[in-house]
Amino acid sequence: MPVITAYGFFGAVDRLPGWVMQSIRRGAYPPWRFAPIMAAFFRGQFLELVMAERTAFVERNTLETQVKVSINLDGTGKAKFDIGVPFLEHMLDQIARHGQIDMDIQSKGDLHIDDHHTVEDVGITLGQAFSKAIGDKKGMTRYGHSYVPLDEALSRVVIDFSGRPGLQMHVPFTRAVVGGFDVDLFQEFFQGFVNHALVSLHIDNLRGTNTHHQIETVFKAFGRALRMAVTLDERMAGQMPSTKGCL
Repeated sequence: MPVITAYGFFGAVDRLPGWVMQSIRRGAYPPWRFAPIMAAFFRGQFLELVMAERTAFVERNTLETQVKVSINLDGTGKAKFDIGVPFLEHMLDQIARHGQIDMDIQSKGDLHIDDHHTVEDVGITLGQAFSKAIGDKKGMTRYGHSYVPLDEALSRVVIDFSGRPGLQMHVPFTRAVVGGFDVDLFQEFFQGFVNHALVSLHIDNLRGTNTHHQIETVFKAFGRALRMAVTLDERMAGQMPSTKGCL
Protein backbone atom coordinates (compact mmCIF):
# COMPACT_ATOMS: atom_id res chain seq x y z
CA MET A 1 0.00 0.00 0.00
CA PRO A 2 1.55 3.34 -1.03
CA VAL A 3 2.35 5.77 1.77
CA ILE A 4 0.70 9.17 1.59
CA THR A 5 3.05 12.03 2.32
CA ALA A 6 2.58 15.76 2.11
CA TYR A 7 5.48 18.03 1.29
CA GLY A 8 5.13 21.06 3.52
CA PHE A 9 1.95 19.66 5.08
CA PHE A 10 2.98 19.63 8.71
CA GLY A 11 4.70 22.99 8.52
CA ALA A 12 1.66 24.71 7.09
CA VAL A 13 -1.27 22.61 8.28
CA ASP A 14 -2.96 25.67 9.74
CA ARG A 15 -3.04 27.21 6.26
CA LEU A 16 -4.86 24.32 4.61
CA PRO A 17 -8.28 25.26 3.24
CA GLY A 18 -11.20 23.73 5.13
CA TRP A 19 -12.37 21.67 2.19
CA VAL A 20 -8.95 20.04 1.95
CA MET A 21 -8.98 19.00 5.61
CA GLN A 22 -12.50 17.61 5.20
CA SER A 23 -11.41 15.65 2.12
CA ILE A 24 -8.51 14.12 4.02
CA ARG A 25 -10.64 13.23 7.05
CA ARG A 26 -13.34 11.49 5.02
CA GLY A 27 -10.75 9.55 3.04
CA ALA A 28 -11.21 11.26 -0.31
CA TYR A 29 -7.57 10.45 -1.00
CA PRO A 30 -7.32 6.79 0.11
CA PRO A 31 -3.74 5.44 0.01
CA TRP A 32 -4.70 2.43 -2.10
CA ARG A 33 -5.97 4.71 -4.83
CA PHE A 34 -3.11 7.15 -5.11
CA ALA A 35 0.67 7.27 -4.97
CA PRO A 36 2.25 9.97 -2.76
CA ILE A 37 0.28 13.22 -2.51
CA MET A 38 2.52 16.25 -2.39
CA ALA A 39 1.32 19.70 -1.41
CA ALA A 40 3.29 22.95 -1.65
CA PHE A 41 2.36 26.46 -0.59
CA PHE A 42 3.44 29.56 -2.48
CA ARG A 43 2.42 33.14 -1.58
CA GLY A 44 -0.64 31.96 0.31
CA GLN A 45 -1.89 29.95 -2.63
CA PHE A 46 -2.61 26.27 -2.26
CA LEU A 47 -1.13 24.07 -4.93
CA GLU A 48 -2.09 20.44 -4.85
CA LEU A 49 -0.24 17.92 -6.89
CA VAL A 50 -1.88 14.51 -6.90
CA MET A 51 0.00 11.75 -8.64
CA ALA A 52 -2.50 9.22 -9.90
CA GLU A 53 -1.87 5.50 -9.80
CA ARG A 54 1.11 4.52 -11.87
CA THR A 55 -0.67 1.87 -13.86
CA ALA A 56 -0.79 0.87 -17.50
CA PHE A 57 -2.58 -1.48 -19.82
CA VAL A 58 -1.06 -2.34 -23.20
CA GLU A 59 -2.39 -4.68 -25.86
CA ARG A 60 -0.14 -5.74 -28.74
CA ASN A 61 -1.41 -7.84 -31.61
CA THR A 62 0.60 -9.32 -34.45
CA LEU A 63 0.10 -12.25 -36.80
CA GLU A 64 2.27 -14.29 -34.41
CA THR A 65 1.04 -13.27 -30.94
CA GLN A 66 -1.69 -11.41 -29.10
CA VAL A 67 -0.37 -10.04 -25.80
CA LYS A 68 -2.16 -8.09 -23.05
CA VAL A 69 -0.20 -6.60 -20.15
CA SER A 70 -1.55 -4.76 -17.12
CA ILE A 71 0.81 -3.44 -14.41
CA ASN A 72 0.70 -1.35 -11.24
CA LEU A 73 4.10 -0.01 -10.21
CA ASP A 74 2.85 0.72 -6.69
CA GLY A 75 1.36 -2.72 -6.14
CA THR A 76 1.93 -5.52 -3.67
CA GLY A 77 3.40 -8.16 -5.97
CA LYS A 78 0.16 -9.78 -7.12
CA ALA A 79 0.65 -11.75 -10.32
CA LYS A 80 -1.61 -13.46 -12.82
CA PHE A 81 -0.26 -15.11 -15.95
CA ASP A 82 -1.78 -17.00 -18.85
CA ILE A 83 1.03 -17.23 -21.36
CA GLY A 84 1.43 -20.91 -22.07
CA VAL A 85 5.15 -20.96 -21.22
CA PRO A 86 5.38 -22.21 -17.60
CA PHE A 87 9.06 -21.46 -17.00
CA LEU A 88 8.67 -17.88 -18.27
CA GLU A 89 5.63 -17.44 -16.02
CA HIS A 90 7.69 -18.67 -13.06
CA MET A 91 10.36 -16.05 -13.79
CA LEU A 92 7.84 -13.26 -14.31
CA ASP A 93 6.43 -14.12 -10.91
CA GLN A 94 9.85 -13.28 -9.47
CA ILE A 95 9.68 -9.80 -11.01
CA ALA A 96 6.24 -9.17 -9.54
CA ARG A 97 7.03 -10.50 -6.06
CA HIS A 98 10.45 -8.96 -5.60
CA GLY A 99 9.60 -5.77 -7.46
CA GLN A 100 6.30 -5.34 -5.58
CA ILE A 101 4.67 -4.75 -8.96
CA ASP A 102 1.19 -6.06 -9.74
CA MET A 103 1.25 -7.82 -13.11
CA ASP A 104 -1.42 -9.45 -15.24
CA ILE A 105 -0.13 -10.86 -18.52
CA GLN A 106 -2.14 -12.84 -21.03
CA SER A 107 -0.78 -14.12 -24.31
CA LYS A 108 -1.86 -16.31 -27.19
CA GLY A 109 0.80 -17.16 -29.69
CA ASP A 110 2.26 -19.61 -32.16
CA LEU A 111 3.60 -21.97 -29.49
CA HIS A 112 3.11 -24.84 -31.92
CA ILE A 113 6.20 -23.50 -33.68
CA ASP A 114 8.28 -22.63 -30.62
CA ASP A 115 8.37 -20.17 -27.69
CA HIS A 116 10.46 -17.52 -29.44
CA HIS A 117 7.78 -15.09 -30.64
CA THR A 118 5.79 -15.33 -27.41
CA VAL A 119 8.79 -14.69 -25.12
CA GLU A 120 10.06 -11.78 -27.21
CA ASP A 121 6.63 -10.18 -27.57
CA VAL A 122 5.87 -10.47 -23.86
CA GLY A 123 9.14 -8.61 -23.23
CA ILE A 124 8.21 -5.94 -25.77
CA THR A 125 4.71 -5.41 -24.39
CA LEU A 126 5.92 -5.37 -20.78
CA GLY A 127 8.46 -2.71 -21.75
CA GLN A 128 5.74 -0.62 -23.37
CA ALA A 129 3.64 -0.92 -20.22
CA PHE A 130 6.50 0.28 -18.03
CA SER A 131 7.15 3.25 -20.29
CA LYS A 132 3.48 4.19 -20.13
CA ALA A 133 3.07 3.69 -16.36
CA ILE A 134 6.15 5.72 -15.44
CA GLY A 135 5.02 8.79 -17.34
CA ASP A 136 7.29 11.84 -17.36
CA LYS A 137 9.68 10.33 -14.75
CA LYS A 138 9.59 13.38 -12.48
CA GLY A 139 10.28 12.49 -8.88
CA MET A 140 11.40 8.93 -9.57
CA THR A 141 14.69 7.48 -8.32
CA ARG A 142 15.64 6.50 -11.90
CA TYR A 143 18.53 4.15 -11.03
CA GLY A 144 18.26 0.72 -9.48
CA HIS A 145 20.60 -2.14 -8.69
CA SER A 146 20.56 -5.44 -6.85
CA TYR A 147 22.70 -8.45 -6.05
CA VAL A 148 20.77 -11.67 -5.44
CA PRO A 149 22.20 -15.07 -4.39
CA LEU A 150 20.59 -18.48 -4.61
CA ASP A 151 22.77 -21.25 -3.20
CA GLU A 152 25.87 -21.32 -5.41
CA ALA A 153 24.58 -18.70 -7.88
CA LEU A 154 24.95 -14.92 -7.64
CA SER A 155 23.68 -12.32 -10.11
CA ARG A 156 23.82 -8.54 -10.37
CA VAL A 157 21.36 -6.33 -12.25
CA VAL A 158 21.71 -2.57 -12.74
CA ILE A 159 19.08 -0.45 -14.50
CA ASP A 160 18.78 3.19 -15.58
CA PHE A 161 15.53 4.66 -16.92
CA SER A 162 17.65 6.86 -19.15
CA GLY A 163 15.39 7.07 -22.18
CA ARG A 164 18.09 5.28 -24.18
CA PRO A 165 17.83 1.53 -24.85
CA GLY A 166 20.90 -0.55 -24.16
CA LEU A 167 21.44 -4.12 -22.98
CA GLN A 168 24.58 -5.78 -21.68
CA MET A 169 23.77 -9.35 -20.67
CA HIS A 170 26.49 -11.74 -19.57
CA VAL A 171 25.08 -15.04 -18.33
CA PRO A 172 27.20 -18.14 -19.06
CA PHE A 173 24.40 -20.69 -18.95
CA THR A 174 25.60 -24.17 -18.02
CA ARG A 175 22.73 -25.82 -19.90
CA ALA A 176 20.81 -24.91 -23.04
CA VAL A 177 17.37 -26.03 -21.84
CA VAL A 178 15.65 -25.86 -18.45
CA GLY A 179 12.18 -27.29 -17.94
CA GLY A 180 11.75 -27.58 -21.69
CA PHE A 181 12.62 -23.88 -22.10
CA ASP A 182 15.36 -22.62 -24.43
CA VAL A 183 17.39 -20.36 -22.13
CA ASP A 184 18.72 -18.30 -25.07
CA LEU A 185 15.24 -16.78 -25.33
CA PHE A 186 15.81 -14.76 -22.16
CA GLN A 187 18.16 -12.56 -24.19
CA GLU A 188 15.22 -11.90 -26.54
CA PHE A 189 12.92 -11.14 -23.60
CA PHE A 190 15.25 -8.58 -22.07
CA GLN A 191 16.13 -7.02 -25.43
CA GLY A 192 12.45 -6.54 -26.17
CA PHE A 193 11.89 -5.00 -22.73
CA VAL A 194 14.88 -2.66 -23.03
CA ASN A 195 13.97 -1.44 -26.52
CA HIS A 196 10.47 -0.41 -25.48
CA ALA A 197 10.93 0.64 -21.84
CA LEU A 198 13.88 2.76 -23.06
CA VAL A 199 16.25 1.70 -20.30
CA SER A 200 19.91 0.84 -19.97
CA LEU A 201 20.14 -2.62 -18.44
CA HIS A 202 23.23 -4.50 -17.28
CA ILE A 203 22.80 -8.15 -16.30
CA ASP A 204 25.70 -10.21 -14.97
CA ASN A 205 25.63 -13.71 -13.55
CA LEU A 206 28.76 -13.58 -11.39
CA ARG A 207 28.82 -17.25 -10.53
CA GLY A 208 26.66 -20.34 -10.67
CA THR A 209 26.61 -23.91 -11.91
CA ASN A 210 22.89 -24.66 -11.81
CA THR A 211 21.18 -23.02 -14.78
CA HIS A 212 17.84 -22.72 -12.99
CA HIS A 213 19.60 -20.89 -10.16
CA GLN A 214 21.44 -18.64 -12.61
CA ILE A 215 18.21 -17.57 -14.29
CA GLU A 216 16.22 -17.19 -11.09
CA THR A 217 18.83 -14.93 -9.49
CA VAL A 218 18.78 -12.76 -12.61
CA PHE A 219 15.01 -12.31 -12.50
CA LYS A 220 14.90 -11.72 -8.75
CA ALA A 221 17.66 -9.12 -9.05
CA PHE A 222 15.83 -7.56 -12.00
CA GLY A 223 12.69 -7.23 -9.89
CA ARG A 224 14.61 -5.68 -6.98
CA ALA A 225 16.41 -3.25 -9.30
CA LEU A 226 13.11 -2.20 -10.89
CA ARG A 227 11.60 -1.64 -7.45
CA MET A 228 14.44 0.69 -6.49
CA ALA A 229 14.43 2.60 -9.79
CA VAL A 230 10.69 3.31 -9.94
CA THR A 231 10.41 4.32 -6.27
CA LEU A 232 9.34 7.94 -5.83
CA ASP A 233 11.90 10.13 -4.05
CA GLU A 234 10.21 12.84 -1.95
CA ARG A 235 13.33 14.99 -2.15
CA MET A 236 13.03 14.95 -5.94
CA ALA A 237 9.29 15.71 -5.96
CA GLY A 238 8.35 17.44 -9.20
CA GLN A 239 11.94 17.36 -10.44
CA MET A 240 13.41 15.51 -13.39
CA PRO A 241 16.21 13.16 -12.27
CA SER A 242 18.57 14.55 -14.89
CA THR A 243 20.57 17.76 -15.33
CA LYS A 244 19.37 17.78 -18.95
CA GLY A 245 15.83 18.47 -17.76
CA CYS A 246 14.38 15.56 -19.72
CA LEU A 247 14.76 11.82 -20.11
